[in-house]
Amino acid sequence: MRWAPAVVVPAAIAAAVIVAPLAAGASDLPVKSPADVLRLVAASDTRSFSGTVSQSSDLGLPDLPVSATKGTDGGAAGLLELALADHTAKVWVDGPSKVRVQVLDRLAERDAIRNGSDLWLYQSSGEKVLHATVPAHSEKTPAPDATALTPSQLAQRFLDAVDPSTQVTLGSDTSVAGRDAYDLVLKPKATTTLIGSVSIAVDGKTGIPLKVAVTARGASSPAFEAGFTAFSDQRPDASVFSFTPPKGASVTEQALPKGDSAGKGAHEHPKPTVTGTGWATIVALPAGSAPSSVADDPLFAQLTQPVDGGRALSSSVVSVLVTADGRVLAGSVPVSALQAAAAQPAPQASGQ
Repeated sequence: MRWAPAVVVPAAIAAAVIVAPLAAGASDLPVKSPADVLRLVAASDTRSFSGTVSQSSDLGLPDLPVSATKGTDGGAAGLLELALADHTAKVWVDGPSKVRVQVLDRLAERDAIRNGSDLWLYQSSGEKVLHATVPAHSEKTPAPDATALTPSQLAQRFLDAVDPSTQVTLGSDTSVAGRDAYDLVLKPKATTTLIGSVSIAVDGKTGIPLKVAVTARGASSPAFEAGFTAFSDQRPDASVFSFTPPKGASVTEQALPKGDSAGKGAHEHPKPTVTGTGWATIVALPAGSAPSSVADDPLFAQLTQPVDGGRALSSSVVSVLVTADGRVLAGSVPVSALQAAAAQPAPQASGQ
């Protein structure tokens, strides 16, 4: 169930650039090529911004029952609900050590806050607070990135790993949250992937991705979309990142691993193996990665279907296969491709 976030943006997806002819925009933005826009994103030095993000998804999966997510403490059901349901969130960022994301639910809210070395997760439903301290000199936050569902982070997942498997072009210039933006369009060349295209609206001033839309092959509307409806590149007030647990709230302290000790010892996560290339890449976790108790979870049964070799979650843009021996395979490919991969001898783990 740790693969729930992969329903949104599979880490297996890779994007590349083929320089196309210059595209003339309808706005006042300077004319640029796709490569120019990629460089604009890479060179962006805007470290402080804020705004409101709207997220919507139509992945072809059954709706989660209210009982599955009501009162959730951020476990698998909570992650799935956050990934699959429509949400509005407020985002404040002032460098890597000051981040706040506030997800607004009906009559409730969820906050993820990093203020220096303090990490806070707050859920107003049930008045639950989780606190952790980031180890000194930690290069990476040893906890889920609070901005993982913002357009900037989603877009970067597609742009980080580039190879020649993608055609990259520019659509017509667009406007997002009142700001002129370039429309960077990624289309896989392979026909073996479920992804039809990914559209990334890049702010013409800051180079920050303002909106991401993922469309399934053969579809006319996005399966997943996240974009700013309001955006400011001004530094947020420092008070935004201050958090004091509400009176009467239950506060749980959680220890985080220190530096290079992360991932070592008894709590080391299974190492994935990677097969295939580009958009048809499949990531697999070894036998035993999915505990036997998962099969008894009513939510797991509702979201998956029995197939030869196990149970599969099949959406319009990503598939996940959990085999009878607890292996987990995922990718933006049909379930049949995962079944074929599961039948092959396991390659050596990548260690990443």
